[in-house]
Amino acid sequence: MDENSIYLDHGAATPLDERVLEAMKPYFSQKFFNPSSPYLPAVLVRREYEEAKSVLANLIGAKSGEIIITAGATESINLVFNSISGHVIVPNIEHQAILANAFCKDSTIVKSNTKGLISPESIKSAIKPNTQLVSVALANNEIGTIQPIREIAEVIKSERQNRLMRGEKMPIYLHTDASQASGLLDINVARLGVDMMTLNAGKIYGPKQVGLLWSASHVKLQPLVIGGGQERGLRSGTENVAGTIGFAKALEIVIQHRNFETKRLKDLRDMMQNELINNFPDAVVSGHQKHRLANYLHVAFPRIDGERLVFILENRGVLVATGSACSANKANRSHVLDAIGLSDEIANGSIRITLGRLSTQDNIRTATEIIIEEVRNEYKRLNT
Repeated sequence: MDENSIYLDHGAATPLDERVLEAMKPYFSQKFFNPSSPYLPAVLVRREYEEAKSVLANLIGAKSGEIIITAGATESINLVFNSISGHVIVPNIEHQAILANAFCKDSTIVKSNTKGLISPESIKSAIKPNTQLVSVALANNEIGTIQPIREIAEVIKSERQNRLMRGEKMPIYLHTDASQASGLLDINVARLGVDMMTLNAGKIYGPKQVGLLWSASHVKLQPLVIGGGQERGLRSGTENVAGTIGFAKALEIVIQHRNFETKRLKDLRDMMQNELINNFPDAVVSGHQKHRLANYLHVAFPRIDGERLVFILENRGVLVATGSACSANKANRSHVLDAIGLSDEIANGSIRITLGRLSTQDNIRTATEIIIEEVRNEYKRLNT
């Protein structure tokens, strides 16, 4: 990235923290041993790998034996759905990795409101006798709305108790994808009340293609990848030692600084949002204005071509997105914006701004000025 660029797409990817890189380096060269080998250097690597898993588990209030290391959030999500034979419930604003899996199952897709919020009542009303899984992201990856996971967990808990009282054996689990939220929200699994949780190192200044699935001991999982029996037989293949070491370090750092960083990013986000709305009163900010990730600003300028604006801003050194990176190369408009009821005129003029560690008061002010200038230019072009 050009040193003069202003990066505002932390929701898509984050730069690797230097402290994380330093923690990982020895495992690429000096400590390169296969953790399954019997000799002492490999045994020591195995020990350090397991210690890293223990760190990850402790940071989310879990046990190390409940952690399965994967090659990112998408694999973790696929592992969850691969283990489900019954009915599943997911919101219509979920990440495509969730929706694609749900569409392959007997599923009910519940609707969000216009703020992207999923009500516990809608989950409750969708539960069937054979419902086995409810999967709701802790925070939406496109508009940043934070979901009432604790309240949804109470719905699941009540249903589970009712089934036990009726003598029914069908289990029901609650899974949450906390990939976007893990650097800014509490992800203690007991406090959330979930049965499974997905995390992604690449969203928290850790290495890409490293993720995890936390699964409570009562959840019965079926492997996607079979072979040597690593990760309790649930994810065979030589362990990604360097990636796991880096993941543990990255999560440790973000949780340590979470409260400070949340306030800092919220102040910067609100400053930018207020300036944009002051200059363009017709602009539409999507997502719940109270229950929203502190670094998210999804804003639409009616009649403007959002994709054109992204390229114009890139030429000015400001890097933003039109939506989630996973769907940026697809011709179809955002299913999330459809779900919250935005008209074509508004949805087509939207950009997603996600702040992070590279965001400062100076570069946010500069980026805001550039966005205002280029949006004005676009309106002038349209009006001539």
